[in-house]
Amino acid sequence: MSRRILVIQTAFPGDAILTLPFIQKLCEFYNDALIDVVCIPSTAEIFLSSSYVNNVIVLDKRKKHKNIFSLLKFAMRLKKNNYQKVYSPHRSFRSSLLVLLSGIKDSTGFDISAMSFIYKNKIRYENKLHEVQRNLSLLGNNNYIKNWQILPEIKIEVDSVRKVDSYLKNIGNQKLAAIAPGSVWQTKKYPEEHYSEIIKYLINNDFYVILIGGTSDAETCERIMSGFDKGVSTTANLFSIVESIELLKNCEILICNDSAPTHMAMCADIPVVTIYCSTIPSFGFYPYNKKSVFVSYDELKCKPCGIHGHHKCPVSTFECGLNLSPAAVIKKIEELILQK
Repeated sequence: MSRRILVIQTAFPGDAILTLPFIQKLCEFYNDALIDVVCIPSTAEIFLSSSYVNNVIVLDKRKKHKNIFSLLKFAMRLKKNNYQKVYSPHRSFRSSLLVLLSGIKDSTGFDISAMSFIYKNKIRYENKLHEVQRNLSLLGNNNYIKNWQILPEIKIEVDSVRKVDSYLKNIGNQKLAAIAPGSVWQTKKYPEEHYSEIIKYLINNDFYVILIGGTSDAETCERIMSGFDKGVSTTANLFSIVESIELLKNCEILICNDSAPTHMAMCADIPVVTIYCSTIPSFGFYPYNKKSVFVSYDELKCKPCGIHGHHKCPVSTFECGLNLSPAAVIKKIEELILQK
């Protein structure tokens, strides 16, 4: 019989994408394994699009499974699946509680996880490593950690390809550049006026610019697009995450904040310039394919002000974003374009 393994990852889309290399190597480590994933509704499509995942189990922690009784019922459902092992890259209290309630004895998690004492195998969380490396360390195999630059694999359904192709036909045969100006955190968002300067540069260099993002990014993208008569369009709230990855495969470059689109570009394996405002690359979430770079204004005592960013600048200046000039970003873009 195949070994049944559960992976719990209930974090945001970027974290979900960075879990895929771990799942890919987990399949290699246990070549007889059937791997199920517990995730949140917004990341289900990511794991459903992985050929390495057997089954996706959605935990709606904000609604359906919000209280302890519904979580217990959810855990009992997991228990019936008779998993031999469970891995939890996510370090939250809820994830650890789910591991405990599921009754899976052979459990692996990080030593800084909430309730880390419940894990049979506690792995040291290394701050200096990339998140992909940290996730791979859960396997306990140093070879995987050393050879960690594994691109996340996403399979795109035919209908999604056709939807993107239909959109691109309306643009015509032009060089495409994508920009993702949004983020959950305001202090991660590079100023819109700076992005507008970058778009001007791209248009002047014969690029057609596509603004990408989710529902929450639609207003930002519309505002930026409204400053141009032509050469720019927005797909915010038009394409899903997986469809946006397919769109990126048709682009020559992506410029974005320290957010999920950086990792989507790793799936598409295209050049990306990631802009760091309040956060820093050494947190371990930088782009890592051979075609990408990042840019950051670091001459500030207040930076970084938090690993996730904030809804408002703690010192009310936002110098980390405002002082990072469009010219500095354009220089990085030119480096990547010239490399091609």
